[in-house]
Amino acid sequence: MKYSMIMKRVALICAVFSLALLTAIGKEHSEGTLSLDGNDWTLSYWKQPAEPVTSPEQMNGIGAKTIAAAVPGNVELDLVSAGLADDPTIGGNVNGFRKWEGFQWCYSKTFQAPKINRGERLRLYFGGIDCFAEIWLNGKHVGSADNMLIEHAYDVTDAIVQGGSNTLQVIIRSAVLEGQNHILGTFSIGNFPSEESTYARKAPHMFGWDIMPRLVSAGLWRKVELQVLRPVRFEDVNYMTARLDAASRHVSLYVDAQIKMPFEKFDKARIVYTLSQSGKQKYRYENIIVSPQFRSIMELDGADLWWPRGYGEPALYDAEAEIVDADGNVLARDKKRIGLRTIALERNEINLPDAPGKFCFIVNGERIFAHGTNWVPLDALHSRDKAHLEETIGMAVDLNCDIIRCWGGNVYEDDDFFDLCDENGILVWQDFVMGCTFYPQREDFARKIEEEVISVVMKLRNHPSLALWSGNNEDDAALRWSMAPFNLDPNRDAITRKVIPGVLYEFDPTRPYLPSSPYYSEEVYKHGGADEFLPENHLWGPRGYYKDPFYADPKCAFVSEIGYHGCPNRESLKKMMTKDCVYPWTRDFQWNEEWLTKSVRRFPVQGQTNDRNNLMINQVRKVFGDVPRDLDDFIFASQSVQAEAMKYFVELWRSRKGEKNGIIWWNVRDGWPLISDAIVDYYGSKKMAYYFIRNVQKDVCLLINDSDGSGNPLVAVNDTRSSAEGKVRVVDVADGREMYSSDFSVPANGKRVVARLPEKDGTGMWLIMYEVGKEKLMNHYLCGNAPYDINEYKKLLEKANNILKKNGYAEKLTGR
Repeated sequence: MKYSMIMKRVALICAVFSLALLTAIGKEHSEGTLSLDGNDWTLSYWKQPAEPVTSPEQMNGIGAKTIAAAVPGNVELDLVSAGLADDPTIGGNVNGFRKWEGFQWCYSKTFQAPKINRGERLRLYFGGIDCFAEIWLNGKHVGSADNMLIEHAYDVTDAIVQGGSNTLQVIIRSAVLEGQNHILGTFSIGNFPSEESTYARKAPHMFGWDIMPRLVSAGLWRKVELQVLRPVRFEDVNYMTARLDAASRHVSLYVDAQIKMPFEKFDKARIVYTLSQSGKQKYRYENIIVSPQFRSIMELDGADLWWPRGYGEPALYDAEAEIVDADGNVLARDKKRIGLRTIALERNEINLPDAPGKFCFIVNGERIFAHGTNWVPLDALHSRDKAHLEETIGMAVDLNCDIIRCWGGNVYEDDDFFDLCDENGILVWQDFVMGCTFYPQREDFARKIEEEVISVVMKLRNHPSLALWSGNNEDDAALRWSMAPFNLDPNRDAITRKVIPGVLYEFDPTRPYLPSSPYYSEEVYKHGGADEFLPENHLWGPRGYYKDPFYADPKCAFVSEIGYHGCPNRESLKKMMTKDCVYPWTRDFQWNEEWLTKSVRRFPVQGQTNDRNNLMINQVRKVFGDVPRDLDDFIFASQSVQAEAMKYFVELWRSRKGEKNGIIWWNVRDGWPLISDAIVDYYGSKKMAYYFIRNVQKDVCLLINDSDGSGNPLVAVNDTRSSAEGKVRVVDVADGREMYSSDFSVPANGKRVVARLPEKDGTGMWLIMYEVGKEKLMNHYLCGNAPYDINEYKKLLEKANNILKKNGYAEKLTGR
């Protein structure tokens, strides 16, 4: 390698690392912040010319119009507030935003800046800029941005008017037009991101997906701050649990710190670390600072460990680092909340008949059965994400999810999401933001990904809930969809096999890494790449009857996507559609336009695209033999089928615990008013599947499997570290006859067949009522084979609810 190339590479690494330090540390490291958020911004807009506008001077004479704006915000919300566009959540209004994709935007704000002391610096911090932007302060260019997904920070000390008035302008170019500046190699296919999105580091769903509308937004979608930095400050503090003994609770904790400090303070100032709980100090460590980068090792006895839900308490510590001078003055302080735990992923490269595939999370040496949800965008307009966050995490907790998979078509969630997962013992599987696409392999794109991964990893790596980095969502599989005749090897992908693992090896070697989900390893590729060879897989398949062999006999050890369609409740349909389009959903054998938009259809010019709605029709017909014409009857039928399917999936996987190690179903909540696989719609209205899944995700669960030839197994599953005992009754709902009653026990983190129940002739429903400690729990089993009589099914649910009420249960089987 030539010397100039080496120096170029060194400069790149230094620049990326410096940016990551600036963006990763955020507010907690600054000694003072001035929020620039609010409704006092203005938004100017104009059609982007052939040569885009990149400076304030160029805005003169282009006919820009100006409206009021809010930050954090999205341009669509400001257009609606100004009366220039209709609410995109309703009917087909979202299609009207297509015309704005070719516009440019300029956010402007005037603010008073503080005066700073000698040695201090001023930094302009953006939590999220969407996306291709030039930042100007008082007419001076202070920075550029081309990545929506990471934070951006700029030193503006020399451009700002201290103690006076300042004007900030952020000029944003059209992401769609920007896509024309890049030549692509091969393309993706299907209901997934269009080719224009592959170079843009934006949330892929914005370009249209099968679960989200096309809304190629722009905006300052997270907070904006002016931050004052002291001459002595922390640049980064990283806590790593190096060794842990769960029995004795002895922990070796490594703490890596990087600081800024005048040279004359070295050899005199001290680093002081404390770990506290509920305001009481538990551990303390201090040492003299002799270097700007250093490691400290804390040996902790009797530590409280962080555990996932069910396996123990998710203990957290308030971790504080201080730089203290010789006189005892605190010069800088860093605060975090950390958890003490180790994480590993037991997996192998291929699933073979004589060597079954492995895929199992191990926390603190304990094997974890993962049951939880995929996490999709909280909103298509991401400035509104925070408004939905606590409610949606609350649902995941109520459903007893011990894992959330952050899907790669989304944005990276902010620290507050991970804080809630830390507090509630929810493991987080984090995809890097790429999905269902063959991404560029060239050096310029690789540099963008390297910068992004460094920023994201440094920001999130202190969260104990973060359990796995995954290179992308379904990119390996996408090669098989779009390039199947050419048999391309996904292991040649430089982004996921070289760039990302290279960053993780350097910045976060403590966590497991999966190159893609699902991952087509060299061994899988050499065996022909069929799904049967995958240890971890996404089970969508034919989307037929939920007990077809595709679902009933999965080959993989872990399923990270599986779902079933369910129609939203009537009140939600009335909110998301105009009155005349709620019913009938078809006219002259054609779906009406709004049901098509909500199905989701990316481009109206593509005409009829019924596949997603037809899934509901097909699945209802498979289970009930016919499709109701009345809307309320159809909603009930669709939700019942989804609920039984989702319950069946979770029960099937849990009952095979040991052979199978986890199921992450799709998905808890919609990020837009849609007709979808979600079990809660955009408005927070729960479908029947919500309650059925809640029943089968209890730490200790009793369930009934289909007959294996010697009766129906009544299975007890225990996802805790303690053995469990209780009492169980099984009742035939049709006649109220008690079929089985007994005490039961199940070993710690294990399962047991409690009994085998004789098969029932025909169809019916059995109700399972059981107690563990003082908790009264319930479940049910739908007997026989489809098709079922829908009216009989409805009566059985009503009878089951009456039986529960008579037996002192406060809630119905359906939760309503």
